[in-house]
Amino acid sequence: MRHSKILIAALLSLAPTAAFAHPHIFVEARLEVVAGKDGSVEELRNVWRFDEVFSSSVVMDFDKNTDLKLEPNELTDVGNTVKKSLADYDYYMNLTINGKNITVQKPDIIHVDYKDGQLLMFFAVKPVEKMPLKGRLTFGVYDPTLYTSIDFPTDNELAIVGDGFKACKHQVVRPDADEVISQNKQSLTDAFFNDPTGTNMSKLFATRLEVTC
Repeated sequence: MRHSKILIAALLSLAPTAAFAHPHIFVEARLEVVAGKDGSVEELRNVWRFDEVFSSSVVMDFDKNTDLKLEPNELTDVGNTVKKSLADYDYYMNLTINGKNITVQKPDIIHVDYKDGQLLMFFAVKPVEKMPLKGRLTFGVYDPTLYTSIDFPTDNELAIVGDGFKACKHQVVRPDADEVISQNKQSLTDAFFNDPTGTNMSKLFATRLEVTC
């Protein structure tokens, strides 16, 4: 169980001192929002590529046969651990429709691979409730503890897929940190002092895809 606890702690930043601290894990991500034939969001496909330092720590903790690589069964263990541990964090998904927050279902499986010294995860999630392609929808991926930095290297890594989006406009929004702080100074201060480990104010800084239909 030791390796499971280490991975969970690292991904979730369960220690109170981690909140509002600088990131310790760095992820390059891709998010594809897929439209279904019924005119609503069908699923969200995620690809996460972890930094080499964190990836090597996962190898050390899950490499049961100590051959300095991850066998298929060890990769499965990593995926199962993450699937269980990130459930309470909604798999870092940040979805809204006309201002209403939408949660997601558990993924069927989190596929894990290890290539060129980096850990990769692939998984798809579905909204818990219907998200019709009407009005204003937003999609993002962020860690509310700020322990994990999730970055989309280019705007192309936030993509819409499917004919249902043909009548929609979309844009990638990358908030300016100084502007966010200036506009939300009081609420950010209150959130930190009232509940520094449980606030979701970090979503104000997160890159997101905005879709208007």
